[in-house]
Amino acid sequence: MLVIPAIDILGGRCVRLVRGDYAHPTVYSDDPSDVATSFAEAGAALIHVVDLDAARDVGDNHAAIELMVRRKDVKVQVAGGVRSEALVDKLLAMGAHAVVMGTAAVREPRLLERCARKHAGQVFTALDVRDDQPAVHGWTENEPLKMGSLLARWDVLPLAGVIFTSIARDGTMEGPDLKTLARVRAMTSLPVQYSGGVSSIEDVRAAAAAGAMGVIVGKALYEGRIKLAEALAL
Repeated sequence: MLVIPAIDILGGRCVRLVRGDYAHPTVYSDDPSDVATSFAEAGAALIHVVDLDAARDVGDNHAAIELMVRRKDVKVQVAGGVRSEALVDKLLAMGAHAVVMGTAAVREPRLLERCARKHAGQVFTALDVRDDQPAVHGWTENEPLKMGSLLARWDVLPLAGVIFTSIARDGTMEGPDLKTLARVRAMTSLPVQYSGGVSSIEDVRAAAAAGAMGVIVGKALYEGRIKLAEALAL
């Protein structure tokens, strides 16, 4: 089980949102690269980086992300606005360990299949769930699909795995959505990373027990509720 610290970038700064609310971000650093350095020094093997501007098609933070993916001391998986084969190619060539496709994975199955087969084991899909439906386009829209049918479609592809985020829990530190995580885990043979509501070491253990092969931790790290070195020791 991997503990994966998260860096969300909005307007070039490291922020955290609550339930995807872009109107009220909490800023933790003006330099995401410094945050990545602190995570690497604490022993992180992998960092989850989300480009929140690209997720909504209002610009991007590729320059800041490039500084992180070119690092030799930690691997980086990149999410947010990854909706073209060209961008998948670019991010992986730049040095990203993996990329995460969300909106495109839900709405453009042929594009996802091309990218997954071209870069086997380096493409994750994002299952961002709100009201039991996938949310897309920076979580601003719901897609009327059932999780089971979506996961069945993904299950036959050579993906790195699925990143399941409980939007209702994201940024709240109210604990993980273990019930839905268990459902997701039962519906796919792909490895599952979990994100949303994690606030303690006990939450990390519980998510792992529910089937997550990786647990993404954000706000709890920034607020000091979880010490990264302690979590990594798990």
